[in-house]
Amino acid sequence: MTTGHVFIATSLDGFIARPDGTLDWLLSRDVPGEDHGYDAFMSGIDGLVMGRGTYEAVAGFDPWPYDKPVLVLSKTLANTPVPDRLSGRVRFADLSPKAALQACAADGMARVYVDGGQLVQSFLAEGLIADMIITSVPVLLGAGRRLFGPTPADIPLTHLRTVAFPSGLVQSSYRVGS
Repeated sequence: MTTGHVFIATSLDGFIARPDGTLDWLLSRDVPGEDHGYDAFMSGIDGLVMGRGTYEAVAGFDPWPYDKPVLVLSKTLANTPVPDRLSGRVRFADLSPKAALQACAADGMARVYVDGGQLVQSFLAEGLIADMIITSVPVLLGAGRRLFGPTPADIPLTHLRTVAFPSGLVQSSYRVGS
């Protein structure tokens, strides 16, 4: 069975992006020599599922930051061509979270990185996230796109560990479920 996994950063007030989707506040926090575990996380991931907002935030990165297949879930983009420079790396689809994981399974993926606030929320609501690594960045944005929103019911989490970095970033890992 394919499982969903989250590795994401939030401002201290719970935002993953500014209201317009930009990530400048996060990109300016990259600390040379400070390993936050991203490479280790990605080494155990077979592919990514991301929402349109996340895709639009990273689409202009040069080079493209992912060496694994990316499935972008979007009603808007589903019937549009993938840009030439991302051909063979990205595909667009209008799928439910469950159908997205089934498509990933059909492609041989066992562990999928789920990225994007609304997407994480929808996967959590359907019980499709196995674990989450959430890094809190010491900045208050005051407004933006939230990582979490309303849930149909409580979602129990089991705390696995917390690490504080010299830069002030604090990273907590959780297993979803009790």
